[in-house]
Amino acid sequence: MPLEVKMPLPPMEALSVDEIPEGEEWQYEPKWDGFRCIAFRNEASIELQSKAGQPLGRYFPEVVEAVKALRPSKFVLDGEIAVPMGSGLSFDQLLLRLHPAESRVRKLAKESPAIYIVFDLLADEKGKSLLKFPLRDRRELLDQFAAKYFRGQTAIRLSPATQEIKQARKWFEAAGGNLDGIIAKRRDFEYRSGDRTGMQKIKPVKTVECVVGGFRYASKNKLVGSLLLGLFDEAGLLNHVGFCSSIKAADKPALTKKLEQLIKPPGFTGRAPGGPSRWATERSTEWQPLAPSLVVEVSYDHFTGGRFRHGTKFLRWRPDKPPESCTMDQVQSQGGASLKLLD
Repeated sequence: MPLEVKMPLPPMEALSVDEIPEGEEWQYEPKWDGFRCIAFRNEASIELQSKAGQPLGRYFPEVVEAVKALRPSKFVLDGEIAVPMGSGLSFDQLLLRLHPAESRVRKLAKESPAIYIVFDLLADEKGKSLLKFPLRDRRELLDQFAAKYFRGQTAIRLSPATQEIKQARKWFEAAGGNLDGIIAKRRDFEYRSGDRTGMQKIKPVKTVECVVGGFRYASKNKLVGSLLLGLFDEAGLLNHVGFCSSIKAADKPALTKKLEQLIKPPGFTGRAPGGPSRWATERSTEWQPLAPSLVVEVSYDHFTGGRFRHGTKFLRWRPDKPPESCTMDQVQSQGGASLKLLD
């Protein structure tokens, strides 16, 4: 039988919600902090597809080899690629893999090998599509597949799943250290490729107080477009750690006037915005430095490599907080032991 599931296949996606849903129709899983990956095995052909439909195999040759080492010659798996570090996972190490040089990729693969955490079976070992099967059946078949073929494999792991809300809440309490939150999936739904109606994600809300060390004007006018955020390190230097652009349009004129009155170099005394980057544009390197007097509270999802991974969300101004209290220790990882969930 030919492999019935073909590339490219948009993965089933998750709707972001605030509360863990409850009911017999839900299955819960840890949300891993890695790269989404659908693995296709069709005889000698191994393809790793990213969430965006791009090939990942060249960046993770050890995962390709691990998939190739599984006994069945046909199957499709859905999961997450992650890089273990200590008892947890390192997103920073994962990002290092996206390098153009094959020699560099292979060196990193040897030094910090990645693992593939599997949470769904989309085509069985005969190549038969399971996309129309409800999750409760796919998960049962995945458990059987893993018990039969994952034994002795260190690079391919089965993600745990539960129908117990108490266990889901325990995983959620561990989020923020190594876990990215909780995933809830409808057990009665088929695999809804490219759709968010059958899966929900719940992430913990994390907040931090930052100094506004500068700002950028919007691209189309002379109103503030984003605030440049800073945190003080142990040496007392103010380092640029990210930005916040979620400013209400009605507040921008008054805020722009306030910020322009505070323009004063250098703004950041440590790492500054606009450094060398393959993504940098002429506009992205232009910014206005501010005297370190304004403190803002923002929410964020991840802090890795000395900066916020994504843009932050404005919560409120904190005139009651002295700028010097905005230090890096607010965002230092508390660690975690998420790998134990895969034992």
